Amino acid sequence: MTWDDKKLNALRAKYAGDKGGEVRDPKFRRVAEHIFSPDGTRSAPYAGVPTLLDAPFRHVDPRNPDLSGLQVAMVGVPMDLGVTNRTGARFGPRALRAIERIGPYNHVLDCAPVHELKVADIGDVPMRSRYSLDMCHEDIAEWFGKIVGAGIAPLAVGGDHSITQSILKAVGAKAPVGLVHIDAHCDTGGPFDQSKFHHGGPFRNAVLDGVLDPTRTIQIGIRGAAEYLWEFSYDSGMTVIHAEEMPAMGMAAIVEKARAVVGDQPFYLSFDIDSLDPAFAPGTGTPEVGGPSTREILELIRGLKGLAICGGDVVEVAPQYDSTTNTAHAGAQMLFEILSLMVFSPLVGKKGAN
Repeated sequence: MTWDDKKLNALRAKYAGDKGGEVRDPKFRRVAEHIFSPDGTRSAPYAGVPTLLDAPFRHVDPRNPDLSGLQVAMVGVPMDLGVTNRTGARFGPRALRAIERIGPYNHVLDCAPVHELKVADIGDVPMRSRYSLDMCHEDIAEWFGKIVGAGIAPLAVGGDHSITQSILKAVGAKAPVGLVHIDAHCDTGGPFDQSKFHHGGPFRNAVLDGVLDPTRTIQIGIRGAAEYLWEFSYDSGMTVIHAEEMPAMGMAAIVEKARAVVGDQPFYLSFDIDSLDPAFAPGTGTPEVGGPSTREILELIRGLKGLAICGGDVVEVAPQYDSTTNTAHAGAQMLFEILSLMVFSPLVGKKGAN
């Protein structure tokens, strides 16, 4: 293609008179119409009351919850009583809400999930105690039971990883679900220090609760010195892919394996921020060097498009250990990617049902 004055004049005729907000391509215009006002302005990303992914906020009365009209409920779970190392993940939901400029368009999956789904940030799980780990788990299970019971897909932000066990009690109440688990740790350890509700054991507990199918569970990115704690993963039939195996396998093969493991039945996606190498996400309680990059995990999650995701979470963001906010930014991006998958899920979004 040779550049000349004729081509320049054609572009000037088409674009030079724009006053703001004009987007001509129908593929992009469907997104822009939600963003630009009629006079061509758009809201500043740093203004207003922050919500998860800048979704609408919906107040839900814990005594009489009204969730009508929603397809996805995003929920904060600010609880980290189950950590084994550094505390601080209780601030994860607030940190993710404060991240701006995530979305609205996912150019790889070609969707704008906040605008294409009926989704809202419904606030945090109402918990009776900030001190009792057992009571917190009872409250988490009860709250997510109401969400799932209303036919709504939950998308949670923790909090430590122990919260996922109680969420799975709701998600897998009728039948055990599959799991794509992205983490540095298998989290299938047994009870210790007088409790089973620690963040190193939620998936062992979920299998024993009868709500998680281990043969439809894949754990990706596993590494570190705690391998001796994860015998339950192997004994129960879970598929484990260590971080050290990932470069040789390649992301395409890992995606293919994950799709094969969960199949076409309902599955839950649990993303622990410590799955990422600390170079990308230092703000977490149990960092493990040698992990994948953000780009690799984005490729993995996006590769699950079209499968029957029924819920998900992002956990273990502890913002006080990260002066750059990179960790919360990565967590918010992964939350956006999980929500994007829901657009194409036959259990959630309209596109997945077509």
